[in-house]
Amino acid sequence: MELITFALTTVYYTVLDVLPIAAFLFAFQAFVIRKPLANARRIVAGLVLVIVGLALFLVGLEESLFPVGRLMAGQLTSPDVLGRDGMSAAGTPFWHAYLWVYAFAFTIGFATTIAEPALLAVAMKANEVSGGTISVWGLRVAVALGVAVGVGLGCYRIVSGLPLHLFIMAGYIVVIVQTIWAPKLIVALAYDSGGVTTSTVTVPLITALGLGLAEALPGRSTLLDGFGLVAFASLFPIISVLAYAQLSALRSRTRSAEEN
Repeated sequence: MELITFALTTVYYTVLDVLPIAAFLFAFQAFVIRKPLANARRIVAGLVLVIVGLALFLVGLEESLFPVGRLMAGQLTSPDVLGRDGMSAAGTPFWHAYLWVYAFAFTIGFATTIAEPALLAVAMKANEVSGGTISVWGLRVAVALGVAVGVGLGCYRIVSGLPLHLFIMAGYIVVIVQTIWAPKLIVALAYDSGGVTTSTVTVPLITALGLGLAEALPGRSTLLDGFGLVAFASLFPIISVLAYAQLSALRSRTRSAEEN
């Protein structure tokens, strides 16, 4: 009964979120474009499906993905896994005792990004536009590795308690340096890859992992320390895609030199 009530409440709030957008689009069509909607029934039916789909997705996040992330974080930080060396006498966590947390974060970051529908669509379109120069799997793996490293490093930040802004500043300095030397054709795609990763599959799981890890660690604030993994997941794919392009360009120059 609680699940049904929660689902209906979610549908209600989803309607409140979607209807203003739909009303604006319909008003723009009527008063600015001044043409009747083509296939109005299909548009209305699609709008209903969008509302239902969003509501079911939100219910699934709350009932499945978020609890899984918290459960995994709680289990990986339990004394049975960490042993006696997990905490100091003052109750401060030793970062090196949480290697399984970093390994899990790396794996979940890589797996969710590979399964990300938005990334697949962008990779296929990039392959088509580049005439096959940009490999679909090459781009997906490069982005997934960036997310994996970013989420793992973000979990290290939560465990160590280091400030988030220092990591972000250092990361963007690396991006700026890479942008100067990277092939110009790949720069825009690399920057877009950071936004593509923060989509329907990746964000819920890594957010739940960050919040669960902050809740499981003594002295950590879920608000100050639990959030921030999405920032890592957006930043490090830019670095990895630019590095992928630089390595590809280096290999091409090396082959050309060997042939000549």
